[in-house]
Amino acid sequence: MFTNLISEVPWNGVGENVKFFFDFENVCIVFNVGELSLIEYGNNTILGSVRTEFMNPHLISVRLNEREGKLPDNKKLAYLIDLKTIAVLDLMTNQLLTQIIHESKIDWLELSETARKLLFRDRRQRLHLVDIEKDEKKTMLNYCSFVQWVPGSDVVVAQNRGSLCVWYNIESPDKITIMPIKGEVVEIQRSDSKTDVIVNDGSSTITYALDEGLIEFGSAIDNHDFKRAVLYLEKLGFSEETEDMWANLGKLTLESENLLIAERCYAAVGDVSKARFLRETISIANEAAAHSDSDGMDYYQVRARLAIMMKDYKTAESIYLEQNKIEEAIQMYLDLHRWDDAIELAKVTDHPDLERLNETYFQWLQETGQEEKAGELKEAEGEYREAIRLYLTAGLPTRAGRVITNMPILAENDELVQEIASALMKGEFYEHAGDLYEKIDNYHKALECYRLGNAFNRAVELARSAFPEEVIHLEEEWGDHLASIKQLEAAINHYIEAGKSVKALEAAINAKLWKKAVEIMEIIDDTESLSKYLKPMAQHFYSVGQYELAEHLLVEGGMTREAVDMYNRIGEWDKAYKLASQFLDSGEVRRMYISQAKMLEEKGDYKDAEKLYTSAHEYDKAIAMYENLKQYDKVIKMVKKYYPEKLPETYIHIAKKLEADEKYMQAEEYYNTAGEWKAAVNMYRNLDMWEDAYRVAKTRGNDIAAKQIAYLWAKSVGGDSAVKLLNKFGLLESAIDYAAENCAFDFAFELARTAMKQKLPAIHLKYAMFLEDEGKFKEAEIEFIHAHKPKEAVLMYVHNQDWESAQRVAEAHDKDSVPDVLIGQARYCFERGEFQKAESLLLRAERADLAIKYYKEAGMWNDALRVCKDYTPNKLLELQEEYESESSERGTRDVQHLYEQAVSWEETGQYQKA
Repeated sequence: MFTNLISEVPWNGVGENVKFFFDFENVCIVFNVGELSLIEYGNNTILGSVRTEFMNPHLISVRLNEREGKLPDNKKLAYLIDLKTIAVLDLMTNQLLTQIIHESKIDWLELSETARKLLFRDRRQRLHLVDIEKDEKKTMLNYCSFVQWVPGSDVVVAQNRGSLCVWYNIESPDKITIMPIKGEVVEIQRSDSKTDVIVNDGSSTITYALDEGLIEFGSAIDNHDFKRAVLYLEKLGFSEETEDMWANLGKLTLESENLLIAERCYAAVGDVSKARFLRETISIANEAAAHSDSDGMDYYQVRARLAIMMKDYKTAESIYLEQNKIEEAIQMYLDLHRWDDAIELAKVTDHPDLERLNETYFQWLQETGQEEKAGELKEAEGEYREAIRLYLTAGLPTRAGRVITNMPILAENDELVQEIASALMKGEFYEHAGDLYEKIDNYHKALECYRLGNAFNRAVELARSAFPEEVIHLEEEWGDHLASIKQLEAAINHYIEAGKSVKALEAAINAKLWKKAVEIMEIIDDTESLSKYLKPMAQHFYSVGQYELAEHLLVEGGMTREAVDMYNRIGEWDKAYKLASQFLDSGEVRRMYISQAKMLEEKGDYKDAEKLYTSAHEYDKAIAMYENLKQYDKVIKMVKKYYPEKLPETYIHIAKKLEADEKYMQAEEYYNTAGEWKAAVNMYRNLDMWEDAYRVAKTRGNDIAAKQIAYLWAKSVGGDSAVKLLNKFGLLESAIDYAAENCAFDFAFELARTAMKQKLPAIHLKYAMFLEDEGKFKEAEIEFIHAHKPKEAVLMYVHNQDWESAQRVAEAHDKDSVPDVLIGQARYCFERGEFQKAESLLLRAERADLAIKYYKEAGMWNDALRVCKDYTPNKLLELQEEYESESSERGTRDVQHLYEQAVSWEETGQYQKA
């Protein structure tokens, strides 16, 4: 809108998913179905298209000619191929400039305005810099919460927690300016030759000013305004930070062939040689310019010297040769002390001074102490003796020996060989010396040198043919040498070859070749020598879990207790106990295991403590441990395994403990498992948990038990609640009966009065009978009457011979029973001989017949006849006849009896009989 640039391009995309992004100043981004297209404002063609799934302004960076640079058109795009891969594309050539593969996901990226550098940050908040031209990546910060290029420059500002980090010279990313800040960086503002970093600390905004001079320096370099850059640097003065900036400016100006400024830069950093060389080059260019119409920069000497400055010597040589300036080219190499290149160029050009050059070179090498290089030169020319001399002078007897080796004819000179060999030995090049001695058949000296140089392969090879008796000693020495330099595996075989099995075993142990050590151990008969090696071997096999082998080694070495401890540590209690039982005192074993078990118990390692107790057959202690821990399932498991006959009582014991701990459901479970469901019912009864009590009785017991619990439950609640409860179970009537039968008369009366009044008489009757049995006759009398059973009260008194009470109750409540009372009392009186009282009672009861009967049975016929005469005269005759019959059977009659009978007859008018 502000630039009034309009673009119109043909578009073939279809669909509703086309998205437009206007986040960039000079380009519009169009995203459609994974394809990203760029349209430059004012250009009616699509600038470029790429495939990407990540359309986010923070994951795309476009730079279109934002600052003047080397290229007329500098248009670059950076985008994500995937979350870990960045691509940088040249939009002018559609060429991929670089591809950065990162180890973690990327959440932000941005190109510099010149598009030569790329900053990106990953999900771990690490900041990285990519030099696109060099294709190099460098980590800038390990934590970064904010980062941005300063507008109009290549200066970078980033925040690392409480520090503000500024890179004024991005070419030297290690040089950072750090300022402490408080808060979070929110933006960078640049205007009127001033650059500020805005920081928000939550309550206020703070401004931090950047060094505008350093920023302008970077901009000047990018714009190739080198004079302005020099002015800025001169204002800053010289420091460690500006030294890199002078060096960078010098490099850039040299590449741009701005020699005056380049000279100034190298002078500033103290590189006098380069500054002087540039001053001379400028003078040559000025002189050439004076004789031509150009500025002299295209003069061959100027171009060659610039190539030399860039260390491009071949280009400089080519420039000289183009002008047929061979002498100058050779002199260039000589000035640079590149003699080989100078001589090679002289050979190629068939220079007449080649021989002089070689001599001069040789002389120069000797003068500068380069005897080795001089020796190489003489060796190449075939002057071997001179080469050997030079090598020996240079302290390189090995090179001298190599000459002898390559030229066998020289070995015939014993004096020369001896000289070289002595030099080799002096320089401790013993193998080379031995080789030389062997060539002149001095085998003793050769063997000595090989030994000194630890060249045992050569020594053994020589000894096999020259000194066979030394082979075994050499093998041992070889093994010792290899062991000393920690090549233990190689040493083992040499010890075995030498018959030194103990040394081989030690080497195998030190090399941690444990299987090899076991193999070697098997062939050693000296057990005393083995003893010190068995423990470390056992420790290894213990560490890798080969416990049986470790046990074997420990027992073999007499370390049985250590073997037992090993099994204890890994929890193999059975094996430990078995081993201890075989080799240790039984009492000691038991004490050891109990002590160990208690320690484990205190540490909370109950499982291993159990194993120890059981291994020592101390089952009770293991059971007690779990009981103290209230791990009753484990108690049951152990009792079931070791004391099955005690299982039921254990269940009950645990149930009682759980009951005491108020864990009633668990207690119920244990009671039920023990078959003691009644105990569970009683537990719930005592706790007034009647519903649970009824449930247990119903499910574990029988209907009778369930009814009893329901009855007790109802009794505990009483009143209407009891009635409702019993009705719920359909047990009201049976509960009343049960209460009465079990003498719970108050509860029975309560239930009956509330819901079944018709049951009250029956309850009163049972209560009366209960009171009668208890001897509480007065209370029983009342209950009999309430039960409408006064006769039962009468009978109660009759039974207890309380005739007065019986008479009273009968007369008051059951008149029909009065005769029965009188009869009963009369019978009682007859039995006691109170005949008159008995007669009176019977007559009151209108039972004269019973009085006659009782008199008859008592043999009191006169009284019987009397009563009969008085009260039943109609039966008198019959009675008299009975009397006579009885008398005749009896025989004699006493006078008194006869008299009484006569009186009776007289009274009845039977005078004749009388």
